[in-house]
Amino acid sequence: MKLLIDIIGWIGSVEVILAYGLNSYQKIKSDSLVFQILNVTGAAFLIINTVYYGAFPSAFINVVWVLIAIPAIFKILRKKQSAL
Repeated sequence: MKLLIDIIGWIGSVEVILAYGLNSYQKIKSDSLVFQILNVTGAAFLIINTVYYGAFPSAFINVVWVLIAIPAIFKILRKKQSAL
């Protein structure tokens, strides 16, 4: 179980860093679905990892990250749907 939690944590870390890096180098925009999906899944994976290890301050910040990303995803999807 520990190995699976570690793998999930590493995947989450890579996703969040990838989203930030791609956005910083203007490869994706912060209002893109790819950026928000990377953030929400990365943060969710990090929540699993940090709760398992009892790192609740880190879990908290990732919960906030998810709570920011989810409405952004819905906003992007509504915008795409209205454009059709």
